[in-house]
Amino acid sequence: MSAYQAPLADMRFVMFDVLKLHEQYARLPGGESASREVVDAILDEAAKFAEQVLAPLNASGDEEGCRFDRASGRVTTPRGFRAAYEQYVAGGWNGLVAPERYGGQHLPESVGAPIKEMIDSANLSWGTYPLLSHGATEALRQHGEEWQREVFLRPIVAGRWTGTMCLTEPHCGSDLGLLKTRAEPNPDGSYRISGTKIFITAGEHDLTENIVHLVLARLPDAPPGTKGISLFIVPKYKTGKDGKMREANTLACGAIEHKMGIKGSATCVMNFDGAEGWLIGQPNRGLNAMFTMMNTARLAVGLQGLGLIERAYQNSLAYARTRLQMRALSGAKHPDKPADPLIVHPDIRRMLLTQKAFAEGGRVLGYHAAALVDRVERAPDASERRQADELLSFLIPIVKALLTEAAVECTNHALQIYGGHGYIRETGVEQFVRDARITTIYEGTTQIQALDLLGRKVLQTQGIGLKHYLEEISGFCQTHARDRALEEFIGPLAVAAKEWADLTQELGRRAQANADEIGAAAVEYLFYSGYVALAYCWARSVAAAETSAQSAEFKQAKRATARFYFARVLPRTRTHVAVLRAGIDSLMAMPEAWFG
Repeated sequence: MSAYQAPLADMRFVMFDVLKLHEQYARLPGGESASREVVDAILDEAAKFAEQVLAPLNASGDEEGCRFDRASGRVTTPRGFRAAYEQYVAGGWNGLVAPERYGGQHLPESVGAPIKEMIDSANLSWGTYPLLSHGATEALRQHGEEWQREVFLRPIVAGRWTGTMCLTEPHCGSDLGLLKTRAEPNPDGSYRISGTKIFITAGEHDLTENIVHLVLARLPDAPPGTKGISLFIVPKYKTGKDGKMREANTLACGAIEHKMGIKGSATCVMNFDGAEGWLIGQPNRGLNAMFTMMNTARLAVGLQGLGLIERAYQNSLAYARTRLQMRALSGAKHPDKPADPLIVHPDIRRMLLTQKAFAEGGRVLGYHAAALVDRVERAPDASERRQADELLSFLIPIVKALLTEAAVECTNHALQIYGGHGYIRETGVEQFVRDARITTIYEGTTQIQALDLLGRKVLQTQGIGLKHYLEEISGFCQTHARDRALEEFIGPLAVAAKEWADLTQELGRRAQANADEIGAAAVEYLFYSGYVALAYCWARSVAAAETSAQSAEFKQAKRATARFYFARVLPRTRTHVAVLRAGIDSLMAMPEAWFG
């Protein structure tokens, strides 16, 4: 059975020593409520909930899974999930970062990030139920009419209702321009929504009294493609402008998916048969509103990856310290025992340090993105909000893709460290591997994140977000240029940042000659970008540790892990550069027929 203990010391180090979020809270409107004492208390209580309530349900939820009753269309979540959700709501966690006007506590998004990480480490499947409610909150807050916020947002914030995102259809996958779901107007201002959506997380469950589906559909006069998509609020139970729940809407769960992982999360086929819905935002502008949800969700999925990396590392480390296997090649390290523990072997340490480097470096990256959300939403200066938004947009695909791909790598390292005991179910390690795999797919695959990064966030914007980030890195390197404690990191980081800019310009020139070069280079570019971003996160961590009140052991561990990262992970960029410069020819030269 796997264990989990919230890494509160490192979370606090990242928040207050590296990112200095207490200083940001002090200057942002509404941030004054997030005092250090308040945040510390929140983290302590969240850790108890994650460790004592959610973590014990992780394995049992995976074993039991969700149950679907075809006759009624109802879904039953695993035992204990509903009670845990009720405790979550009673504790006020659901409204932690939600608008105060609609019943939330309106704490900064960066306060919610470590809570999200704890939940996902403890029980990823359970965490999907409140996950989409956060996205629905953002979409309603930014694009809904006031009556819609009063009617639908308040009960979501209160935890009585949950939300979903209904995008994908059986025939179109990620190509939303092909979607066929229809929306026909009614005389009272509502719409009749008809169509089938698939892969809908928490589309049906027994945790709340109502579920608010945000559904993409086409109006009768909509233009083709993505320019003709609108967004609609479609509740499970009909709910009008008076806020009263009425009879069941004409929608139903047609099935739940039988999945590789996250089996405690209901992934539904949702059928809409003239269901009553309400337009949110402007007609044919649904993707604009949906991307409000998707950006929030992509950051949240990146934190899912982080949570799984942390859980995998904790269990790998505990096993490596206690499992006796062979002797160290240089001689017995524990001669009083029949064999040495796994942790003395160099390759075990390689896997452990890879997990540790991704967990602690990824925490800086993910929490930094959440802190940018705070600046986008709260900064009083328009230019600061704009720059933060440009940088956040650039970082989102990196956070989502890199941390989830790292989660796949690190959970597989955990299984490898456990050996045969990892492959069997009793230890719980194989569940991490299965759960991690979906994180690289939903809310946009790694390939889609890569295309978004290189195509939209870099080339289409003349690299504005990248410029901001490189300026930040350059400023950091200049500040610490004469800092002997950081010289081993500053030089390689500065070289990598310059190469990042040069590679981007090179790719831009090639893309002008052949747009397919973007697709050929995008994934390599994303990984290159992610590894350099983590190098910056590690350099920042060492710098912060040196001037902090942390123990000497803590500081030495940060430095040792940073050295490992720069020596053994950052060099992966050399392969990505070689592949980037190989271009498209080897990918497209072979005729389709030759594939067999």
